[in-house]
Amino acid sequence: MSTRKIAFTLIFLLAAAIAGTNAYLIKTAGDLSAKTAEVEKSANEKILILHKQIAALEEAVREATGENARVALSLSEIEKRQELREKSQDELLTEAVAKVAPAVVSIVISKDVQKLEVVFQNPFGDDPFFKDFDIKIPVYRQRGVEHRQVGSGTGFLITSDGYIVTNRHIVNDEKATYTVLLSDGGQKNASVVYRDPNNDAAVLKISGGPYPVAKFGNSSGVKLGQTVIAIGNALGQYNNSVSVGIISGLNRSIEAAGGGVVEKLTNVIQTDAAINPGNSGGPLFTTGGEVIGINVATVIGSNSISFAIPANTIKKSLQQALGISL
Repeated sequence: MSTRKIAFTLIFLLAAAIAGTNAYLIKTAGDLSAKTAEVEKSANEKILILHKQIAALEEAVREATGENARVALSLSEIEKRQELREKSQDELLTEAVAKVAPAVVSIVISKDVQKLEVVFQNPFGDDPFFKDFDIKIPVYRQRGVEHRQVGSGTGFLITSDGYIVTNRHIVNDEKATYTVLLSDGGQKNASVVYRDPNNDAAVLKISGGPYPVAKFGNSSGVKLGQTVIAIGNALGQYNNSVSVGIISGLNRSIEAAGGGVVEKLTNVIQTDAAINPGNSGGPLFTTGGEVIGINVATVIGSNSISFAIPANTIKKSLQQALGISL
């Protein structure tokens, strides 16, 4: 055999060997790839199941701890709010009084009254028969007139230029003069500019200013049991006396006597805040410092039944009569 043939034979055998080896390797690689894919699929399925189990466990933990946290937070919030409510009740009252009190005034009613003196006279005059009898009785005799205080009430400033709201029965006497005592100790002569014919309300005007004012609220929004405060010239001698109560009735109808007349009042607010003689005309206001009524009457002999004209009634009247928007 020639050398060329031997070379071709060796090359052929070598190629055949290489081809066989490649076929084996390809088959082995294919088997490994299939097994790897199967293992990978199985692993992925197990991982997915594990993820689901972990997620379910996390959700259960979240629900358990979250509910407890919400309960704890709720209880804590209730306690905190209760403490805040207890702390702030007194603060709300004092802040409301501090806001309204500077606008509250005392109204002094003065009038010319007869000045009398007592003299002793014989009741029989100049009758000669009795002139020797020492019989004398006291007799009052006019000795001119004097201008003096005959009454008092309360009012409050509603505009910075000196308009004051009060009750009509306080300033009903056209022959009287009225002096306003301000919260800072000042005194001003006042003139009556309006007497409401339908409600027990009136408006005074003083010069000067600017003055502190009380703000009207919406009386239609008041509720039974709501805390209210009254300020007035209690008993005609204790300026800016404060009393606290609640709204105990709405839309009441009463007959009130004052200034020598009896008047029927409708749709008034009932409160148990103490309103004494002299408090009439003062503000009834909320813990937010908003006036929701004008104190007008109290039941004689009772310490817990008083009444106020709603603020909305007064606002409407003043708007129509004087063009004052409040």
